[in-house]
Amino acid sequence: MRKNPTLQDYLDGFKNQDRTLLSRAITLVESTHADHHKLAQELLTKLLPQTGKSKRLGISGTPGVGKSTFIEAFGKFLTSQNKTVAVLAVDPTSQVSGGSILGDKTRMNELAIDPLAFIRPSPSGETLGGVARRTRESLLLCEAFGFDYVLVETVGVGQSETTVAQMVDIFVMLLQPGAGDDLQGIKRGILEMVDMVVVTKDDGDNSKIIQKAKHDYQKALEILRHDSGYIPSVLSCSSITKSGLPEVGGAIEKFFAEKSEFIHSRRRDQSVEWMWSLVYEGLIQSFEEKVSPQEIEKMKAGLRTNKITAPTAAEKLLRLFQK
Repeated sequence: MRKNPTLQDYLDGFKNQDRTLLSRAITLVESTHADHHKLAQELLTKLLPQTGKSKRLGISGTPGVGKSTFIEAFGKFLTSQNKTVAVLAVDPTSQVSGGSILGDKTRMNELAIDPLAFIRPSPSGETLGGVARRTRESLLLCEAFGFDYVLVETVGVGQSETTVAQMVDIFVMLLQPGAGDDLQGIKRGILEMVDMVVVTKDDGDNSKIIQKAKHDYQKALEILRHDSGYIPSVLSCSSITKSGLPEVGGAIEKFFAEKSEFIHSRRRDQSVEWMWSLVYEGLIQSFEEKVSPQEIEKMKAGLRTNKITAPTAAEKLLRLFQK
């Protein structure tokens, strides 16, 4: 294989189901190099007619809820039905070193060696919302490759876990019982966006706790979503014993069957949201290119010494940018 594949190399690789080329294509769209960006957009444009056929699932939940364990168990459940699964797992990036462990493959070792599955960990970088900067592009590549399901596992950091809802068909929130003040820990913004809640770790002696948690979560959803016309289901499962997984899979299939028009409409709206996010990203990049670091530091110094207000500093910087 060439060191730098051409557009035709990538297209041939997708046609021949070459996963090495899929991995390299994801690396290409994640690159910040100008030449790579141009080639990536050409590739996505060529592959666009082949996208739109996968079922897109967003999996979120607070750290410790068992996202990776659930995804591995659910992924194996899907592959046991001869379904192909791609997992886009986002690992948090250190704000100190800038590094990321990218340990999702080691946490999903059974799914990682499944011939019907593909796992791609990516660092979140400075992107908020629990996803990586180019998760949308990576998702389209996996769709064009022909996977039946594409699962996006978010970082799981709490209130910002909403961006994933703007790129998937169904947003699944994992919650665990007996973790203190459960309802207080749920962010309203997330509950207003979820399409399904799954209570994890439904095994051992947790039966009573699980039932109470499911009841409490269902009531919370009924209160928050009473005007929406759709109250998400609250299910439970065990990633260890595999109990509840068929019910979760059935509920997801039912959602796709009953809400196909809603999903098509959601995807159209998501494309518009994606466009605006790229516009904002481009404006920030253009701002950083046009306004000198010295001017920015000058405004920062003025703010730190209380010589200027934030609105005035922003106005001056924007004037420089517009010039």
